[in-house]
Order: sequence, then structure tokens, then C-alpha cells
Amino acid sequence: MSSVTPLRRTDPVLLLSIFGFLVLGLLTIAVASYLLFAVGTVAAAVAFVMALVPLALVLFTLRWIDQWEPEPRPALLFAFLWGAAASIAIALIFSFLVSMAQAMSGVNESFATMFLAAVVQAPIVEEFGKGLGILLLFWAFRRHFEGPVDGLVYASTIAVGFAFTENIQYFGLALTSDGVAGVSEIFFLRGILSPFAHVMFTAIPGIVLGFASHRASGFGAAGYFLLGLIPAILLHAFWNGMSLIVTDFYVYYVVVQVPLFLIAISIVLFLRRQEQRVTAARLGEYAAVGWFTPAEVRMLSTGAGRSQGRAWAARHGLGPQFGRFTRNATRLAFARQRVVSSRDRIGAQRAESDLLAELMADRRALSALPPLPAPMPR
Repeated sequence: MSSVTPLRRTDPVLLLSIFGFLVLGLLTIAVASYLLFAVGTVAAAVAFVMALVPLALVLFTLRWIDQWEPEPRPALLFAFLWGAAASIAIALIFSFLVSMAQAMSGVNESFATMFLAAVVQAPIVEEFGKGLGILLLFWAFRRHFEGPVDGLVYASTIAVGFAFTENIQYFGLALTSDGVAGVSEIFFLRGILSPFAHVMFTAIPGIVLGFASHRASGFGAAGYFLLGLIPAILLHAFWNGMSLIVTDFYVYYVVVQVPLFLIAISIVLFLRRQEQRVTAARLGEYAAVGWFTPAEVRMLSTGAGRSQGRAWAARHGLGPQFGRFTRNATRLAFARQRVVSSRDRIGAQRAESDLLAELMADRRALSALPPLPAPMPR
């Protein structure tokens, strides 16, 4: 009797990768063409290089935030392309329609129209455009949308993509209109003082959707998305509004923006600590039935323990195996978390068995090494 290979459902990661490379790739070309037309080839090239500085700073920070349980690279690529192309396209189209409506109605440019554009139009349109990408990721990558840190990472990646394209436009226009002096000032303000501004706005609906991932259905997530969108819009509007009306920007920056940034850092540290607690609790359940030793749980659930274990494995030529062992153990903990929170209908039990098989294979290789030194104090 011939065996029949069961049909497998198409991987949403693959689907979103194809969608990202095709549809978002075309949008990227369209947005790049607009930038070349708006600021000129030379100015756009210089602005592109300048915009890489804040981009690298934010991406490095996101890599640190995401190192505990890394998100799939296709999902992060989709997020970046959505921010850099799709959300920018949404904002440009809406801005064009508003400009056409103003021209047809005979409304002249004034401080009032500029204030409305910066404080009302931009926050609503931009945060909705960016946030729509988070919602799409929530629906398509539900198994990898485990909690608030995942939502933060996806949302921030979209935001940094948006800021990257927006910076190219701002830097290029400043260079063509005001020369080196003008672009130096705006680079300092946007690229050095506030590279995380868009990240702070857009992270809010991402975090809210992350919390909702433990309880919301796919359709119900839209309500949580709108709930998170409101404070993101308000914070964006406050940020833009104050930038227009304050007389001493640097005093405002120290008094208002620095505390906001420190609050954001505190939230990130708290959420990362929660991830470690989930890892320790869930892996502890596996240790109770013999899958892990208590020492392994301590090593896998603390940053110090992972660093020590990574160095230990690298010294004996098994660094990649230890890295895979750590990643799979963390994914196992969050797969177990989905089971505990009654979300195994989206494949947690199957993921649990697959991860256990992979973990045991790497564990056999690591077990041949000399014993790990005593763990560092927590």
C-alpha cells in the first residue's frame, strides 16, 4: 500500500515573505522614486547615508530587546518594509488628497493649517498606517506574537522603517534648501536627540496587542488595536504640538522628552524581566518531570546564565548548538505558555513536541562537554 504524504498548510512566514518582497518591494520602489524626484539624486544619496546613523542606533537597541526570544526574520523584514514603504505611501497619499482639497477650496497656507497638519493629520494618519502593519503581523504570525515584548519589537521595527524614509526626506529637503548648516541642525534634532520618537509612539499599540495575544481572537484583536492607537496618536500629537509652540526646544527636550524616554526604557526593562519569569516558570514545569535539570533552568532563564553557558560552549566548539538549544528552550517555554493559557488551538502542542525533539538532539551534543562551572549569582 503506497503511503500518502499529508498536505501541509502553507507557512504564513513564507506567505508574508513573498508578500513583502513583491507588494512591499514595489511600494519601496515607488517611494524611492518619489524621494529622488522630491529632493534630487545627490541630496537623496547624502540623506540616505545620514539616515543610516539613527537607523543603526535603533536597530541595535531592538536587537538587544529581542535577543531573549528572537522573532522570525521574515516577519521583521515585513515589518521594516511596511514602515519604510507602505505606511509612508499611506501618509503621502492622504497628504496629497488634503492638499488637493485645500487648493480646490481656496484655503491658504497659514499657521493654523500647519498646526492642524502636524498635530491632527500626521498623528492620526501615520499611526494608523504604521499600526495597520502591526495588526497584519498579529493575524499572520500569531504563533510568534507571544506577548508585549513581541508586539514592542514588531511595532518598533515598523516605526524605525517609517522614520528611516522620513529622515531621508527631511535631510534631503534641508540640504537642498538650507545647505550644510540646515541639514546639520535637523540631523542633530532628529538623528541624535530623538531617533526613538516614532518608536515610542508606535510601540504602544504593539504592546497592547501583545497583552491581547493571551486572550483575544483574531477579530477581537482589532478592538485592542484601536485601544492602543488612541494613546499613540495623543503622544504623537503632543510631541509635534510642543515642537511647534515651545520657544526653547532644548529646555523642553530636557524637561519633557528625556523623562518620556526614561519611562520608555523602564517599561522595556520590566517587560524583558517578565519574559525571563515566563521562561523560568514554564521550563521549571519540564524540569519537574525530568526534561531539564534545575541547573539548566537557571542557566536558560537568566541573562548571566546564558552568557556563561554561551562562553562555555564556544570554548569547546559547540557555540551554534548551544545557541540553538537556548532559542528552542525559550520557544518551548512560550509554546507551553500558550497551552497553559488555552491557546493550543493555534498549534502550541505540535510546536511543543517538535521543539522537545530538537532540544534533545542538541542536548546530547552538549552533554559530551565538561560540566558547566557553577552559575553566577543572580
